[in-house]
Amino acid sequence: MLLAEIISVGTELVFGEIVDSNAAFLARELGARGVTLRRKTVLGDNLERVTEGVRLALSRADLVLLGGGLGPTDDDLTREAIAAALGETPSEDPELIAWLRGLYGARGRVMPELNRKQAWLIPSADALPNPVGTAPGWFVRPGGEWAGKLIVALPGPPREMQRMWREQVLPRLPLPSRALVHTTIHTQGIGESNVAELLGDLTRQANPSVATYARRTGVDLRIAASADSEAAARALLAPVLAMVREKVARWTWGEDGDTLAGAVTAALRGRKLGVIEAGSGGTLCTLLADEPSFYDAAVTQNHARLITLGLTPVTLRDAGLVSEQAARELAAGARVHLASDVGLSVVVAAQGEGAGQAYAALDTGDTQQVSAVNWPGDPAQIRERAAVAALVLAHRALRPGGGEA
Repeated sequence: MLLAEIISVGTELVFGEIVDSNAAFLARELGARGVTLRRKTVLGDNLERVTEGVRLALSRADLVLLGGGLGPTDDDLTREAIAAALGETPSEDPELIAWLRGLYGARGRVMPELNRKQAWLIPSADALPNPVGTAPGWFVRPGGEWAGKLIVALPGPPREMQRMWREQVLPRLPLPSRALVHTTIHTQGIGESNVAELLGDLTRQANPSVATYARRTGVDLRIAASADSEAAARALLAPVLAMVREKVARWTWGEDGDTLAGAVTAALRGRKLGVIEAGSGGTLCTLLADEPSFYDAAVTQNHARLITLGLTPVTLRDAGLVSEQAARELAAGARVHLASDVGLSVVVAAQGEGAGQAYAALDTGDTQQVSAVNWPGDPAQIRERAAVAALVLAHRALRPGGGEA
């Protein structure tokens, strides 16, 4: 078993000014390769704290991954911290200096003297090339009390980090021989505790494991198995995966990389989808933007415009814009006035009186279905939840046996 820890370096991460997406990426990458991740730590740009963080991680893990802090400025301290933790002295590497100067020269610029620290190496470190940035990484094989451990320092920008990870780090890592395989099932319309109750003892076994996660599109179930080979792991996974699929089939809309919008496209089976949004600010259209089924849309709260799209003045006067009848009329309008095969509408009160109330409706010409939701939250949350609810309604109504929850 290879034990790993991740240390994300940057005061901006500590204060939440930047979301730590790098650690999430590395955690997924490690898990997919059978590496056991024990801790993720976020530390500010402080030499003493980062140095101590490296020492602590080395005392507990075989592989320590550091992200960020490889820039040229005084608060980029990852190199210094690794050197201090190992008791080694950094020095400039002539090849790295030449590479940096060439990088700037190719752009008609002179390398600032501050960048010289990006050419530092310690005796136990190899430089990791960075083809899309100015910060080489480090692959460190310490000696002495830390012999057999590994430290990897990666740049902070995700594009640089991910490419370096794939091209430079993975080929150097002594990855476990055991294989890990997994499948994630996406569900909607059933709560996480209800799923856990439905699955019973399946969620309490270790290998294969079954875990549940609440997502904005519903509850995900991750079924994973490990074995000495991929074939053996898949054979171990198969019966448990089949049981879970059967138990949650009526709520399932996809697996692994599927999206809810993609599931709606599949359920449309080549039909064109028209969308009218009132109050959701185009959130539903954004979720559908890359789908080939998405034919046309109108996003507006202007009453006169909505009346030209099918909303009747009587409904607007008596029930209001955020009402079941308005959603039904606009779904029919999306189909007729946007020249689509299927119409989908969502009307939302994102703020002010009645905030959180939303209705979604779907019209196929032959049938019409509507759903109502009411959630508290800020306007952005309400708009997103309403858009997701519209996609859920569309998927349920359009799939075979449509309308069943």
